[in-house]
Amino acid sequence: MIERLKDTLRDAFIYSLSNIAPKIIGVVLLPIYTAYLSRAEFGSWDLLDVTTNILAEIFLLGQAASIIFINNSNEYKDKKQTALFTLTLFLLSVCILLILFSEFFITTFGNIFDNPVIKPIYLRIIVWIVLFRTLNNLFLSKYRADEKALFFSSVSIVKLLIIAALTLYFLIKLNKGIEGIFFSALIGEAVVAIFLIIKLLGHFKLKFDMEILRFSIKFGVPLTFASLGIMLLNLSDRYIITYLIGTEANALYGLGYRIAGILNMFLIMPFGLSLMPIAYKYYGQPDDKRFFSKIMTYSTFLFIWGCIAISLFSKEIVKIFSEKPEYYDAYLVVPVILISYAFSGMRLTASLGMMLTKNTKHIATITLGAAILNIILNFIFIPYFGIMAAAINTLIAFVLFYIVTHIISDKYYKIPYEKRKIILLIVVGSVLSSFVYLLPAGIEYIFVKVMLIVLFPFILYLLKFYENIEKEYLMNPKKIFDALKGIYSKNN
Repeated sequence: MIERLKDTLRDAFIYSLSNIAPKIIGVVLLPIYTAYLSRAEFGSWDLLDVTTNILAEIFLLGQAASIIFINNSNEYKDKKQTALFTLTLFLLSVCILLILFSEFFITTFGNIFDNPVIKPIYLRIIVWIVLFRTLNNLFLSKYRADEKALFFSSVSIVKLLIIAALTLYFLIKLNKGIEGIFFSALIGEAVVAIFLIIKLLGHFKLKFDMEILRFSIKFGVPLTFASLGIMLLNLSDRYIITYLIGTEANALYGLGYRIAGILNMFLIMPFGLSLMPIAYKYYGQPDDKRFFSKIMTYSTFLFIWGCIAISLFSKEIVKIFSEKPEYYDAYLVVPVILISYAFSGMRLTASLGMMLTKNTKHIATITLGAAILNIILNFIFIPYFGIMAAAINTLIAFVLFYIVTHIISDKYYKIPYEKRKIILLIVVGSVLSSFVYLLPAGIEYIFVKVMLIVLFPFILYLLKFYENIEKEYLMNPKKIFDALKGIYSKNN
């Protein structure tokens, strides 16, 4: 059991590298963007960049999840190479149709591009980025399925470095503006796609299998709607806040949301990338349900601990991000959004019952339902309670998202999660996080905040949270060090 958990933690750590890199590069490039783009151009680029990400997610059609399932399923163990070829050809065909449609659209409705900020060249570049990014996501998911976490992260980081270097060249040297930014992304995605195709040549079997395609569409396409639901759940409140109470309020909420996103970047997304390959690997083995139950408990422990740390120092973090006092109140929404993120991470494990038994059709319905609920609550309460209403509505939506996912997953594959421990984690974490509203920012309070963070596992000890073997690790730092050293050795 401990070794399995070490494997999960090791892969999550390596995947975190691929998530941290784009955030660091984004921060480095942001001053360049603002220096070389006008405000109108920057707004246009931001909208187009979001659109590119959404299109890439839609046209992947959930096939990243399909290839992981097929790769780790005994049912398809003799068809891995055929599946990779089939899905590659399928997605390539779909993206080529997108490119042809975009050319038809540009030719037929050219008057739409009279706005000098949005040009036909942008759309042409974007659809090619979508093609190469879709293929890259599929190929890298194959390496996730093979538990090649280090290779996955290395390729992702190299791609980002290529794009960053080209962006600097196109913006600073050639002054190409938005066009240069998208050209950089296109070249970076294309180079990586060609490299991965060459690398995977031995993994292709040139046979198109309709049976695999039918299964993959049935399994993966509902997950596309789930992804769209997640986007609505995470992004719709920004638009509603701006519409109802103005851009200044949205600036505070947006900054608070980005600070809370640190938890998502460092813990939840890496955990999500490592979870399914590990789950498929151990599904059906002895004690698999206990293993999944412990994954829920330990991942929630880490998520909540992260919530406490970021919440307590959210005032200081806001001041680092902005020197202007009018932004300081952004910290108010951070603890609430962080707990929402924790429930989002818990939901990943709660969905195992549906994922492992191939009943993914419910995921899209649950996700879209949570998103619609969030939108309705925002329209009702934001005019009266402002951005705090948006944060609380997000929390309500994610809590219900988790509960409904848990209930439906149990119908297909019941996992005995440690519910008492999970409730205990959330209650203790919420109480400790709320101290940010009582403690001022300042050097003299840093020690108090650090002590509250350190006390979290020991408070749980007093509340009889741990089993005997867990107590042995908690009370023996050498065992924890040896375990971490073992993970590091495997990484190397």
